[in-house]
Amino acid sequence: MQTIVGVLRGGPSRKHEVSLKTGASMLEALPPERFFVRDIYIDRQGLWHDRGRPSTPERILRQLDVVLVGLHGEYGEDGEVQRLLERFGVPYAGTDSFGSYLAMHKLMAKMKARELGLQTPAFRYVESQDDLDAIAREVTRAFHQPVVIKPIGWGSSLGISIVGGYAPIREALFRLRTEGARSILIEEYVRGQEATTGVIEQIRGEALYVLPSVEIVPPSGDFFSYHSKYSGAAREIVPGHFRRVDAEELARAARLMHRGLGLRHYSRSDFMVTPRGIYYLETNTLPGLTRESLMPKALSAVGIALPDFVSHLVRLALREV
Repeated sequence: MQTIVGVLRGGPSRKHEVSLKTGASMLEALPPERFFVRDIYIDRQGLWHDRGRPSTPERILRQLDVVLVGLHGEYGEDGEVQRLLERFGVPYAGTDSFGSYLAMHKLMAKMKARELGLQTPAFRYVESQDDLDAIAREVTRAFHQPVVIKPIGWGSSLGISIVGGYAPIREALFRLRTEGARSILIEEYVRGQEATTGVIEQIRGEALYVLPSVEIVPPSGDFFSYHSKYSGAAREIVPGHFRRVDAEELARAARLMHRGLGLRHYSRSDFMVTPRGIYYLETNTLPGLTRESLMPKALSAVGIALPDFVSHLVRLALREV
């Protein structure tokens, strides 16, 4: 009897289009002889659809054996949809609701990294009620310029600015607040080689298998922005041109963050490699699986085909039952 696998994609987040592509990759990769696949579309308003018809999560989920979450950003990576799946008792691949929330909240993830002994850029946390004018003045005095300004919980470099000076910092802060960011992180700008390292549980005889670190080379004059991630403008080198000691430390740090944040099944952590050491940036609990995404490129580099990886995620989810 075939296992009925529901693939959730779309969702009410700023990464709706990317989520559609990740979900499509999952749907295409699942071997039809082993799985009966259901394409579950969630629209921008949060309404669920099954076979093109609006429905309710309860009605859809009770017909599934297991779920693959192809969602990104809010609702998908912050633990919200995971809480829903847990409430209805449906096995699913990926991190549980608490671990998802912890990793998505950039401040909490940074504090966990520091607790585990990893370096992270110096930062200032901004809450919704804070005086943005005063904070812009404070940051201009206290931080080397430029600084990185990012919303808590958006992902994929959405909303990130690298700016210096009072007026640009103030403008970036007010723009994020206007766009709905409830809290903001201002970070020291760390220069170096950008790296990302994926880990997978229970594969190739290892409890936590580390994929080769990918070196990200953004286009000149840009950082690894949302546009450069999905337009193909950035160069992604697998394995990256890292010294052996740095490659080993990236692997150690990725394992450490996966375990330290209480993650499950797979994750991908981002770092900056500098002459002062390696800095932890953030962790993604649902890495993209589009053709432009980093995780499939790292999988390919070690000979793991996407159908084998996605099938492995289904097996991991069913083991949780």
